[in-house]
Amino acid sequence: MVDIDAAGTSYPSVPHRPMTVPAHEAEARSRSFHDVMARRRTVRDYSTRPIPDGVLEWAVRTASTAPSGAHVQPWRFVVITDPERKRRLREAAEAEEREFYDHRASAEWLAALAPIGTDWQKPFLEDAPAVIVVFEVHKGPQSPRPYYTKESVGISVGLLLACLHQAGLATLTHTPSPMKFLNEVCERPAEERAAYVIPVGYPAPGARVPDLRRKELDEILVRL
Repeated sequence: MVDIDAAGTSYPSVPHRPMTVPAHEAEARSRSFHDVMARRRTVRDYSTRPIPDGVLEWAVRTASTAPSGAHVQPWRFVVITDPERKRRLREAAEAEEREFYDHRASAEWLAALAPIGTDWQKPFLEDAPAVIVVFEVHKGPQSPRPYYTKESVGISVGLLLACLHQAGLATLTHTPSPMKFLNEVCERPAEERAAYVIPVGYPAPGARVPDLRRKELDEILVRL
């Protein structure tokens, strides 16, 4: 079917298929999803337990349902499971991170990171069974011009993390800077720019996480 917008431009359309949720169930469903996601934590210690077949593929499919500017879908998800490539990734990332912690980070930034206990060492890039490197796809020989690229990719990564958590897997969002080395490690063209490095796997037995709290609702919600 073809519809006409206010400017008189035609565009193809199909019937919308909304989820049907009874009003009396809406809050309960929202709370149930919150209760699952509230247990999500960034994990740095991973088990060697393999990831079940199909989970990563469904997580990427879920991420690809995110809205994007002009529906260009400016994302690429590179899944690394090869041990040698993960080793190269870790070595290159740690070189950048060592420079960050030793020279580039301000005293204020380092103080903010202190309660989390991070440093330049990133063993999880090798220990996790898989690492997903997310690229923003910019205009190139095979790629149209994207719009709201960072926003679109950020939303897709949120859906990716939620889906992996729903599957019982742990993740970490790592953002080394600069990230140009990832194009070489992942064999991606120049129009693709790395945005996130996400180790994925089961937590190691006895894994621990920082004792942090999330802000209360009245600290983040404003009603007008």
